[in-house]
Amino acid sequence: MDSLGQILAGMKNSNLLRRSEQLKAELLNDPLVLELRAKHPELDEEQLIRDMAKLYQYVNDSRHCAKCPGLDQCPNDFPGHFTKLTVENNTLGPQIVARQVPCSKQLQRENELSIQKKIRSFYVDERALQEGYDEVEILTKDRVRAPAVTQVLRYISATEEGGLQPRGLYLEGNFGTGKTFLMCYLLHKLAKSGYSGVIVYMPEFVEDLKSMLQDSQKLKETVEVMKQADLLIFDDIGAENLNPWVRDHVMGSILNFRMNRKPTFYTSNYSLEALEQHLSFTSKDGEERHKGQRLMDRIAPFVDVVTVTGSNKRGKRS
Repeated sequence: MDSLGQILAGMKNSNLLRRSEQLKAELLNDPLVLELRAKHPELDEEQLIRDMAKLYQYVNDSRHCAKCPGLDQCPNDFPGHFTKLTVENNTLGPQIVARQVPCSKQLQRENELSIQKKIRSFYVDERALQEGYDEVEILTKDRVRAPAVTQVLRYISATEEGGLQPRGLYLEGNFGTGKTFLMCYLLHKLAKSGYSGVIVYMPEFVEDLKSMLQDSQKLKETVEVMKQADLLIFDDIGAENLNPWVRDHVMGSILNFRMNRKPTFYTSNYSLEALEQHLSFTSKDGEERHKGQRLMDRIAPFVDVVTVTGSNKRGKRS
């Protein structure tokens, strides 16, 4: 549809003038305009004619919205928004005021973006944070996994209702049972309640820390983000090639700050007992059981263990 300005600008002969009158009559008798007139009888025809551009935009946007092609193909002048008319009274009498209002799809996108801004991931596939599963689908996807899923959902509900919990969760289980997905789901759900979250894939994080030795500011900022996040997840802990500096100065510092302050979560193929053995051995100094135990003293007392069983879902929707 041509804009009203284009039509009016082309009026140079009687045919176009007649077209103008026809357009005006069609607009004033459009069901949306008639509804506006019925709601606001104080508006006379002269006022409506003066505000024809606003009426035209209002009707045009409404027609587009009625046949919405999707947010990315929105044909309205201000994509993701539509014209809303109100009538306000001032010293000149009733005036039609046009405002651009975001549509439901635009609001949904803005909400999703605000959720994403609350979550930071280090080396974790962003797609895992954007899945759209509902609780029923998660529970029924693999019934063997259902007890673990139930524990995670209960934890989410407890946080939504009572605020941050004093303890986190330790998800242990075999490869591909959906541990990472469940933690991403937890982050996404609780971000909707306003909680910030960080998820860290441990094997790549530990490797990247080596380069941060040359960039102390980046290291400081990264550690601070992990300390301050409402929810922190160490994904696949136990799969990293650990060194004493990472264990004692980075992990130790983060966990020492968070314990008794904010919950920390873990996914691992190891049990807590096996993880302690892993943390006791480094490629540089060999076995140092007391240092592994020191770090475990900042993990085990502050988590509830969730055993995740089921089939390997790697390469599938979890």
